Amino acid sequence: MYARGGPRPQPGTLNELLFEAVEKFKKPDAMQVRVGEQYAPISHATLLDRIRRVSYGLREIGIRHGDRVAILSENRPEWAIADFACLTSGVTDVPLYPSLPAEQLAYPLRDSGAIAIFVSTEAQAAKIAAIRGEVPALKTVIVFDRSAATSADMTLESLEASGATGDSPARTAEFRAEALRVRPNDLATIIYTSGTTGEPKGVMLSHDNIYSNVAATRTALVMRGDDVSLSFLPLSHILQRMGDYWFLATGTSIAYVDSFDLVPLAMTQVRPTIAISVPRLYEKMYARVLENALAGGAVKQRIFFWARGVADRWADEKLAGREPQGLLALKYGIAQKLVFSKLKARTGGRLRYFVSGGAPLAPEINKFFYAAGLVILEGYGLTETSPVIGVNTPDNFRIGTIGKPIDGVEVKIAEDGEILTRGPHVMQGYYNKPDATRDTIDDEGWFKTGDIGLIEDDFIRITDRKKDIIVTAGGKNIAPQPIENAVKTNKYVSQAVMIGDKRKFPVLLVVPNWDNLEKWAKVENLLWTERAQLLAMPTVHAKMEKEVQSRFEGLAHFEVPKKIALLEHDFSVDSGELTPTLKVKRRVIDRNYKAVIDGLYTD
Repeated sequence: MYARGGPRPQPGTLNELLFEAVEKFKKPDAMQVRVGEQYAPISHATLLDRIRRVSYGLREIGIRHGDRVAILSENRPEWAIADFACLTSGVTDVPLYPSLPAEQLAYPLRDSGAIAIFVSTEAQAAKIAAIRGEVPALKTVIVFDRSAATSADMTLESLEASGATGDSPARTAEFRAEALRVRPNDLATIIYTSGTTGEPKGVMLSHDNIYSNVAATRTALVMRGDDVSLSFLPLSHILQRMGDYWFLATGTSIAYVDSFDLVPLAMTQVRPTIAISVPRLYEKMYARVLENALAGGAVKQRIFFWARGVADRWADEKLAGREPQGLLALKYGIAQKLVFSKLKARTGGRLRYFVSGGAPLAPEINKFFYAAGLVILEGYGLTETSPVIGVNTPDNFRIGTIGKPIDGVEVKIAEDGEILTRGPHVMQGYYNKPDATRDTIDDEGWFKTGDIGLIEDDFIRITDRKKDIIVTAGGKNIAPQPIENAVKTNKYVSQAVMIGDKRKFPVLLVVPNWDNLEKWAKVENLLWTERAQLLAMPTVHAKMEKEVQSRFEGLAHFEVPKKIALLEHDFSVDSGELTPTLKVKRRVIDRNYKAVIDGLYTD
């Protein structure tokens, strides 16, 4: 099976993208930042001025073309300013996840040989101080927050001030000329992978790797020039970072949200027309809608489920390429007013579409939002592919797939079912790891994604991770992700992970949705003081088992988890059980909960 997008975009650099955007749009709100309780605008002109001054500031402290400089920060305008200051200087930047603990930051800093680092706050500066002895190449720590000046070698403000010395039209022209001397194949960034299967690897992406992805994405998903976006996935993640370049290139205002918890508030304040997220956001929104509906009285519940049934039939017509007519169209309009208009209001009321990536989105959740009038365009890619390989578009939309390949991208399915891709989006290789690079990119330039999938009418369908496939002791192959995603759509489930490789049968580790489970327990007049006591009750276990098993319909006998274990605490990044992008580290979970898992097999 083989599919290919349109023609390859012309090679280019991210510096060209920056100058073109500033000159074309000249908007007063290129970016927006939360100041107190409101969002304040930053113009294209101010943005470019600050980038130029920080770029010259880097030169003043001895940083030169080809050096590596790290960025450790939450999403904020200074992240983008530091990024473009590096790119326009020919410096390779190394983004680091702000959620990582100090001990996990030493390796990428040491491996990349970063000689300076931008940090956002005193807390992030403290992490670097704790490991500075382990990274001898690191000479300068630059902090964004003026209040944290004593925690670093210098502030961004002082760096910028040193770069502003001698500002003149001639110097501005010189800055532009130097930035445009950077070539498409020059190394733009080294992004360290999450390490779900071992030691992190530094993915080397050139300017054109990312530029080609932006160019193809802006063709696939056309922006209007007056769009407003939210930026809340970590900018250290290639999905949001490429997304922000795409927003910049299309004149889309970027409103930064520095905490995932503030996203609901930002939705109503900024009223975005587009937002990018991983499935976890949509899972939480879906769970909250169901919770609110079921928490109401009998009348409210009947209205909700009536509206949902109408919307589901409406969606079936639309997805089949037919326009709903007559009574169905009338009922759908009523359903929108009574139920779904409230959901839209919580997103600000202007959303044209969400984009989802980073992990599979349960088709049931995608269809629910589509039926409600909120379109989620699911896409697919990896850090190594800059990242987008394929994406659904408003004109080419099929739930359960990740769309068709974007321009310049080729996709084929290997004999063992693995998805391979080739094109200008494929990385230059892994930094300092030539053997790993050769193992991943073959002699013809095909990159091995590690995902298993199919191609149907040029739409790509992901069925599982190649390394995640569970092979039972009886030789049965099980794809756990679709089963886990189905279980997580239950209102009583927060997280679910299947275990069973080389074992007699699969089992499931489940973390309850505590808000909903505790409400149910109170109605049942159960008494407890700690959650562990609640989990030990046979009635609770029976309840959770019933809820989980309700999601096993349609599974083959060998795919059905035979037992479940209830866990008190969510899997987390800090415990090493999730990557910073919230992907499950199945091997770590298997090891951390070995006693619990072994107990499920003892009988």
